[in-house]
Amino acid sequence: MLEKERGNAAQVALGGAGERARRQPLRQPSIKDIARLARVSHPTVSRALQNSPLVNPATAAKIRKIAEAAGYRPSAVARGLVTRRTRTVGLVVTTVADPFAGEVACGIEQAANDHGYAVFLANSNADAECERKMVQALAERRVDGIIVTSSRVGSDYLPMLAELNVPMVLVNDQYPGEFVHSVMIANENGSRAATEHLIELGHRRIAYVGDRSGYQTETERLEGYKQALAAAGIEYAAELAVHGDGRPEAAVAAMDGLLKLADPPTAVCCYNDMTAMGAMRAIRTRGLRVPEDVSVTGFDDLFFAKYLEPSLTTVRQPMRRMGQMAMENLLKLMSGEDSVAQVKVEAELVVRGSTGRAGANPGLKVETGGTRASGAGRRNG
Repeated sequence: MLEKERGNAAQVALGGAGERARRQPLRQPSIKDIARLARVSHPTVSRALQNSPLVNPATAAKIRKIAEAAGYRPSAVARGLVTRRTRTVGLVVTTVADPFAGEVACGIEQAANDHGYAVFLANSNADAECERKMVQALAERRVDGIIVTSSRVGSDYLPMLAELNVPMVLVNDQYPGEFVHSVMIANENGSRAATEHLIELGHRRIAYVGDRSGYQTETERLEGYKQALAAAGIEYAAELAVHGDGRPEAAVAAMDGLLKLADPPTAVCCYNDMTAMGAMRAIRTRGLRVPEDVSVTGFDDLFFAKYLEPSLTTVRQPMRRMGQMAMENLLKLMSGEDSVAQVKVEAELVVRGSTGRAGANPGLKVETGGTRASGAGRRNG
């Protein structure tokens, strides 16, 4: 009863009573208000609410009860001015419509929330200059750290970081060159495993549909494809390595060009799942079947991969876990701890219905053979 009366008294003292209280909402109580009710100085209230050992435990407990009864909520801005920390991090993504970025962002937000941080989201629209501006804007708003997914800038951040003095971690840095702190999938291993899988199924005429932008991820995935061919004694054919832009529309045109070759491929490794989706459409548009006529692999294992018809064989990236790892790395940087500079996450091949044995369609020229090669982890999904 005593606590209830104290709370009522606090609200009356802070917000007024009678008709005036009904006419206007009660204002947010301040530290000075709490100090007046507790009959202590406002520095004492501030220390008590921050669990400072300088305040007598009994006094601190009384102050916290009064603050709770009065509906006091600490100001993050004011606290940041004192601690020089805002408990916020900035996240720059290529586009909020990208399923990959969405999954990574969920992992980042979960880890951030677990440690009492809020996440501010910015969209770079896959533009390098816009990405730089977004990072600078977040730094000027005093975020404690920044994460950039699928960066178009990469190592160009180094001089900017020296100027901004804000910890930063990249997820799947796409710009050629070394960046100080990043979390990346093992692109070469993943692409090599997908190509080896097709070779094991008897395919020898294997195409690659990449991303013409020249990102580091593209370079590494193309290299993994070449490594698998070389290990199996299959000569790399430049005519079979074509490029879209990572989206389905461009993949349709790229795949259509491959199918018009005098000796078309019986299988294709795609830069990502969005590319694979476009490739599958181009194959069907020409009256061919997946995988009976042409086998297809993707990269990412986005949410829709298992719902395609047939379901897509692809290289899985643990997107949420990569987001969590990036946030954990950033937390270490922000606290001054040692952290791993470049984290490589192992890829996993998930075999589904879009790949099958070569030779099902007698209308396509097929050469069987090849050797077995080791690659990334594998599972049926």
